[in-house]
Amino acid sequence: MTFFRKALVGVGLGALAVAPLAAHADTTTLLNASYDVSRELYKEINPAFSAHWKKAQGADVTVNQSHGPSTKQALAVASGLDADVVTLNQPTDLDHLAEKGVIAADWKSKFPHDAAPYTSTSVFLVRKGNPKGIKDWNDLTKEGISVVIPNPKTSGNGRYTYLAAWGYALENLKGDDKAREFVGNLIANVPILDGGGRGATTSFTQRDVGDALVTFENEAKLVAAEFGDQFDIVYPSLSIEAAPPVAVVEKVTANRGTAALAKAYLDYLFGDEAQAIIAKHNFRPRSEAVLAANAAQFPPIKTFKLEQYFESWAKAQEDHFKDGGIYDQIVEAQAQAKSN
Repeated sequence: MTFFRKALVGVGLGALAVAPLAAHADTTTLLNASYDVSRELYKEINPAFSAHWKKAQGADVTVNQSHGPSTKQALAVASGLDADVVTLNQPTDLDHLAEKGVIAADWKSKFPHDAAPYTSTSVFLVRKGNPKGIKDWNDLTKEGISVVIPNPKTSGNGRYTYLAAWGYALENLKGDDKAREFVGNLIANVPILDGGGRGATTSFTQRDVGDALVTFENEAKLVAAEFGDQFDIVYPSLSIEAAPPVAVVEKVTANRGTAALAKAYLDYLFGDEAQAIIAKHNFRPRSEAVLAANAAQFPPIKTFKLEQYFESWAKAQEDHFKDGGIYDQIVEAQAQAKSN
């Protein structure tokens, strides 16, 4: 059984999966609270940083890892999870931590590229040979198509899916009413809503739920590599740019005396050594040199930034994902229609 199959088997055992603490008292530890589908990336990044730090500073450091749906991770950190850094998948989760005074209010300016060391985008994973002929977002709204996505209320992956579909509708159908109807039709084709991206992957690949999984490009490629004879990747005509941001959890690092080390860990993510690991795991690196060296593995895809259609992450959160927002309204209307 390979690592990915093992990871899928263990997905239902809990939202947080923290590696054991270092065995030696003279080894400093960091805890990185991250999102579901970054598991394999940080499994390689963390020991690489430890080796880098040992060579540069002559000191030992162990980076432990916690994974779960992005918003749930943010809520856990806000509620007291002692993470030194967060590497989540959307700005609203970090904005929430800033509002709680857990990270700096100007967290975006602390690191390059608005504190996002790489990008990704939402693509489709379909069954081998694409028997349902799924090529673009409009195919996911057709009658008889079953789509697997994470819950947009708890998962950044799910929110990116929702917003990508909305942006596609605005681009092709014009108008918020049309976009609302379009996204409603897509959601009506979702049989279950897993809490996070890895749970959705498990439902699609292990439980045979759905005709298509919408997920980040890196997750789709991970599955395709693991189960190459079972699935294909489809790139839609338009998708959304996902730029997962990072931050030092200053409230925790001040207490633990790890502020400088935590910053060094996040700085490391933007360097070429880590950028090469990022590309290896099918996230699109920020380094132009590393991206150029790995261009063959990143097919061109037209993407839009959230601000193009939704003004800001704060406005998208307020309009679509707050309690009683457009997403809730769509779901409630569909539930009422089924009960009538």
